[in-house]
Amino acid sequence: MALVGLLIPCFVISFDVTHSCQNGDNFVGASSPGDIVIGGLFAVHSKMLHPEEHPTRPVIQNCAGFEVQVFLQTLAMIHAIEMINNSTLLSGITLGYEIYDTCAEVTKAMGAALRFLSKFNASKDTVEYKCNYSDYTPRIKAVIGSSYSETAMAVSRLLNLQLVPLVSHASSAEILSDKIRFPSFLRTVPSDFYQTQAMARLIHRSGWNWIGIIATDDDYGRSALESFGVQAMVNNVCIAFKEMLPAYLSDSTINAKVNQALEKIVQETRVNVIVVFLRQFHVTKLFRKAIERNIYKIWIASDNWSAAVKISSIPNIKRLGTVVGFAFKSENMSTFHAFLENLPSLPIENNLFLKEYTVLLSACTHMEDLDLNKCISTHSQESWISEAGMHSQIWRGDFLRANTEPGFIQSTMLAVHAIAHAIREQCKDRDCKNPVAFAPWELLEKLKKVTFTDNEKEVHFDAKGDLNTGYDVLLWKEISGHMVITEVAEYDLQKDDFIFKDEEKEMEFLNLKKVRSTCSRKCRPGEMKKVSASPHTCCYECVNCPEDHYTNQTDMDYCFLCNNKTHWSPVNSTTCYKKAVEYLSWNDWFAVLLLILSGLGVVLIFAISTIFTRNQDTPVVKASGGLTVCYIILLCHFFIFASTVFFIGEPREFRCKTRQAFFGISFALCISCIFMKSLKILLAFSFDPNLQNFLKCLYKPIPIVVTCTGIQVVICTFWITFRSPYVEENFFIRRVIILECNEGSIVAFGVMLGYIAALALICFIFAFKGRKLPENYNEAKFITFGMLIYFIAWITFIPVYTTTFGKYRPAVEITVILISNYGILCCTFLPKCYIILYKQETNTKSAFLKIIYNYSSKSAGSLTVSQFSLESNCTTSQHPITSTHKSEKSSLNGNCHFEVSRYNLIKKNVPPEKNAGIISRKRLSSI
Repeated sequence: MALVGLLIPCFVISFDVTHSCQNGDNFVGASSPGDIVIGGLFAVHSKMLHPEEHPTRPVIQNCAGFEVQVFLQTLAMIHAIEMINNSTLLSGITLGYEIYDTCAEVTKAMGAALRFLSKFNASKDTVEYKCNYSDYTPRIKAVIGSSYSETAMAVSRLLNLQLVPLVSHASSAEILSDKIRFPSFLRTVPSDFYQTQAMARLIHRSGWNWIGIIATDDDYGRSALESFGVQAMVNNVCIAFKEMLPAYLSDSTINAKVNQALEKIVQETRVNVIVVFLRQFHVTKLFRKAIERNIYKIWIASDNWSAAVKISSIPNIKRLGTVVGFAFKSENMSTFHAFLENLPSLPIENNLFLKEYTVLLSACTHMEDLDLNKCISTHSQESWISEAGMHSQIWRGDFLRANTEPGFIQSTMLAVHAIAHAIREQCKDRDCKNPVAFAPWELLEKLKKVTFTDNEKEVHFDAKGDLNTGYDVLLWKEISGHMVITEVAEYDLQKDDFIFKDEEKEMEFLNLKKVRSTCSRKCRPGEMKKVSASPHTCCYECVNCPEDHYTNQTDMDYCFLCNNKTHWSPVNSTTCYKKAVEYLSWNDWFAVLLLILSGLGVVLIFAISTIFTRNQDTPVVKASGGLTVCYIILLCHFFIFASTVFFIGEPREFRCKTRQAFFGISFALCISCIFMKSLKILLAFSFDPNLQNFLKCLYKPIPIVVTCTGIQVVICTFWITFRSPYVEENFFIRRVIILECNEGSIVAFGVMLGYIAALALICFIFAFKGRKLPENYNEAKFITFGMLIYFIAWITFIPVYTTTFGKYRPAVEITVILISNYGILCCTFLPKCYIILYKQETNTKSAFLKIIYNYSSKSAGSLTVSQFSLESNCTTSQHPITSTHKSEKSSLNGNCHFEVSRYNLIKKNVPPEKNAGIISRKRLSSI
């Protein structure tokens, strides 16, 4: 391997072959006669010599820069032809060849193409211009080549005149698949469409999206650049810069362009991956200068140079970084290597390429160059080369074998075999030893349809004339101090994927991911891309996903939306979290507090019931309406406290339907009973005749209580029947699902509460009118306070309830229920309990008489009652006084009795003091 690296510069640096072109035969690089002659176009030299900047005479110039790799491709063509001639494939028909050197220039290739088109067996190399070439027989039947796509495009257009098949072993430009422009072009390699697709796939798979491209400024480079641009876009890869180098080394601007490209690479510090669509001599020049500037990158090699040993053998090539390339598929090279071993025995008279190679090899042995001194020291034979016999050890060594590029050798031999099999099909029914037996255009039709087997694989051209065999993926790595080109995988065109040889090779390939070549850092899970002002989509900012959005992968273009009903996520989230289902549960601290307060209320009710039961015969209990009425009111308060239980716990359909109705009916019954009490007290102590009449008509205890409560029952029945409350999941709170009771109809809910409020308002009005009654009977004053507490609590409830969301919303209503219930209960019963327990001296009949006496004394002094008014109020039939006395005997609660009594006393001139005493005894009896 060391010998290989040291010899290569000798063949590239300074040996200019000066074959003077006197006639067409001098123009041929290698030839051999045959019944059917095949042409060959190979860029054996890398450039043409242009002594003048602008040529003034149409002279084909000499070439320089001997390319060993392309020279080996010419040998592959010769080897394949010899194999076919030595086989039974063509049944006695021999193939000949004429191989020309294009010198990597279109001009030189066009000259060879003209010679191909010259008429067979003519005295001079002339090309006839005709309208119909169907019967025209050129010198050759088919052409193999050329080495570069730009040359193939030009030559193919010229050969299209006679539809001479051009089968290329290396030209891969995508445009050549266009059968309208290039109908006679075929190739034994895939189109660049697949190569650029594989490159873009590799780049994307490795996590790179910010890369540079260097290509030749010719048809091939521009076509490859366009194709790669499309594939890069598909794989979300952005091109940071594109640098174009002149297509020919003879271009005077090439050094400046190379320096410009390297300067761009240095400036773009974020670009660490460079895709290179260049010819081998361009890459050599580029890499030598890059090594001088210590540029370290990952280089993606095109099929043109990915397996070039002369490039991998450049001194200090390892300082460039890593090279990953794509090469044409290859098979076993053993037969070709055996051919190379026998190369010294080949005649060189008709092979100028071989002759030139021997001359250059001989010259290398006499160079006083340091590298060649090392080369000579490696092989210490007496003589490397003899112009006559060439029996030096170098021919049996590894030089040519090491410089073999298997993909190009395989594709060259496939091209020869494809033409040979097409000739066999063509010659089945004709004598092909006669050169005019068929025309090239006839062979083209057979060639398009030919199918043959190569190494147990079926080979045929597709509709575009391409042979889609796939690619070998190559990795350059250093082994024992030398750069070795190794095969790590193959790219399957149909699957658009890489198939690795083994796990070790895959690991080597995966190690490339450690290198970062991105315009922006990868957005982590929980972030998304926000494209900045840059025209490239690969340049972006990473922003956090908003609430209720998430990303669970890197480099996401957008955040996924969580299911708002059931899931949530915080800012910068990588997943969605399931919302917790919440409600006012039994173990919630606030619920426990409310339950304790409800329990204390129940205890208070039982305590009051006990006190009233033990003191049921006292004036205070009797003045409260009696034990039965008190029990009913206390039972209502108990139900109200009990209704709070339905607001706590997991909402169920029964709970939702029951809780409001249970509370509403209980509260309505409670207010109705209290209303009757306030009405009774007011009726007993009222001295206003008009008010007395109204109160007497209104006071019907049982019907009023039943009616008032029944209305509420009807309201709740309609509500539950037509717009029944139901269990609802509330999703408006971000992190939780609130399980709550939907009231079904907010109108019905409002009507129920409004009806209770209306009852409370009426009760409040009547109680307010009785606020100045005797102290022991002034229950109306405390009822007024109770109703005020109710109003304050429920007025506050409306805005608080409508603006509260979450599991504590039921707690708002429970709180208001407890406040209003405690307010009414305490104001109604606690003052009386206080009198019963702590002011027992006032809880006697005599004490009550005294209080009523004092109240009546104040009231009697101001009485002025007309007889007409009295009679109009108390008359039944025509005897007002008589009927009044009957009423006094029959009903202790009849207020007319007291009016008549007061009237008679005044009429008899009884002093006010005696008048008050009499009335007080009657009031006490009435209450």
